[in-house]
Amino acid sequence: HLVSDEFEQLSSEALEAGRICCNKYLIKHGGKDSFHIRMRLHPFHIIRINKMLSCAGADRLQTGMRGAFGKPQGTVARVNIGQAIMSVRTRDNNKAAAIEALRRAKFKFPGRQKIFVSNKWGFTKYEREEYETLRSEGKLLPCGVHARYMADKGLSFGMGPKNGKCLKILAACNAH
Repeated sequence: HLVSDEFEQLSSEALEAGRICCNKYLIKHGGKDSFHIRMRLHPFHIIRINKMLSCAGADRLQTGMRGAFGKPQGTVARVNIGQAIMSVRTRDNNKAAAIEALRRAKFKFPGRQKIFVSNKWGFTKYEREEYETLRSEGKLLPCGVHARYMADKGLSFGMGPKNGKCLKILAACNAH
């Protein structure tokens, strides 16, 4: 994970530049289908600018700070200390390439960032050993990039009689 070490605002342009930098390096050094990048921030906050004229005769047109509500200029993502900016999921043989790709992406962002290597399985919330034991016991339902735990009793993950999609997933998993 690439984790922020400061309170800051990251622009949508900086996030895109970091994503492209990381993606290009991993394609070149790891292969096109050997990784998965997840952007963990989304630029929802709109920043504004109060444009000031600086040419001759502009003093009659300007109002200074009166009515200084600006026009939209761009979007940013607000970041806290310890918040993940982007994450990369890859196999262990591409671990060095993923770390180097995140290191290169750090230069596209202002402030200080740190790189953390997770001991979780992919983007799931389970540790590697725990994931393998749960999967061998048949207690995990794979759902794309994450997995859901199947309880021994009770309704699993809100799966009621009206939720036909989950029933179809269960039937497909049990058929294998």
